[in-house]
Amino acid sequence: MRKLHFSQCGNLKQSYEEELTIFETDFGRTCLGIGLILLMTVVPFFGSAYFLYIINTIGIYAIAAIGLNLLIGYTGQISLGHGAFFGVGAYAAAILTTRVGIPFWTAIPLAGFITALIGMIFGIPSVRLKHLYLTIATLAGQFIIEYVLAQWEGLTGGAEGLMMANTSVFGYSLVDDKGFFYLIFTSLIFLSWIMVNFLRTRFGRAFVAIRDNDRAAEGMGIPLFKFKLLSFGISSFYAGYAGALFAGYMMAITPEPFNMWLSIEFIAMIIIGGLGSISGAIFGTIFIVSLGELLSLTTEFLMNFGPTSGFSITIAPLREFVFGLSIVVFIIFEPKGLAEVWRIVRSSFRLWPFTY
Repeated sequence: MRKLHFSQCGNLKQSYEEELTIFETDFGRTCLGIGLILLMTVVPFFGSAYFLYIINTIGIYAIAAIGLNLLIGYTGQISLGHGAFFGVGAYAAAILTTRVGIPFWTAIPLAGFITALIGMIFGIPSVRLKHLYLTIATLAGQFIIEYVLAQWEGLTGGAEGLMMANTSVFGYSLVDDKGFFYLIFTSLIFLSWIMVNFLRTRFGRAFVAIRDNDRAAEGMGIPLFKFKLLSFGISSFYAGYAGALFAGYMMAITPEPFNMWLSIEFIAMIIIGGLGSISGAIFGTIFIVSLGELLSLTTEFLMNFGPTSGFSITIAPLREFVFGLSIVVFIIFEPKGLAEVWRIVRSSFRLWPFTY
């Protein structure tokens, strides 16, 4: 009897271990390892001070964007208050280090937990509200937190803000961009690894079920109140952790950076990067921060060397215009974001020269 031989066509999983594997090939794991080694050894020693500032900013914002992607991309709960939670983490870290006397390395996770608690309080309306109504509720939280940060002078210092105390980790003082680079990217790698593995648990599957159809999820026995609050708490923890790193890196904080515009930037990061993708949140952060710096430099150049003052006034909103245009372009032409573009590129190399 002639034996029939079947060739594998497609990405087939034959066991639960294969299904849970993050990197399917040794080549992917090798590339990741080489990339991390180069990141930790080459960038801090050969990058300029300005380049390290941009890289550190990307690392801090990426942590917050990953948390927001959990809330919006995986759970389907829209929030316009992420920038305020970022500010809560920054002020919590500053208060814990300067007034309570807690070491900076301890204040960072504590600031995350404090922000998680506040985020869960503002997430309570998600039990009854969703879509536009939940967006308005979180927008109210953004304005409330902004008001508290600016007006509670006895705690936050008001408009003058707070100065950070000595920022050190296990006795090593973080006084330059290089020292903070290792702290920021060690945190980013660790928290990304935690999030990737967390989303593969029953909690992550429950979040996705709530996002796709909350009534069906409730019918399957998933407690909506518990998991929605958990999503708000974890998302806020990431925002608070990132805000604590931001406060330590800037050495001084005021209420101005933690406004509505910052919340919109975080949403743009996950939309452009790709909703429901951890790597997409990082890609989107790189894109938005780099675009913001490029547009700031371009606007400054055009305003200084423009022919007339009227020309300078016309160019001033260039950053906001290009920023909004980028979001619209991605929504229309690539709604799955940069993560999908990266997946297509990887698939093209994997299948080359047979791309069909």
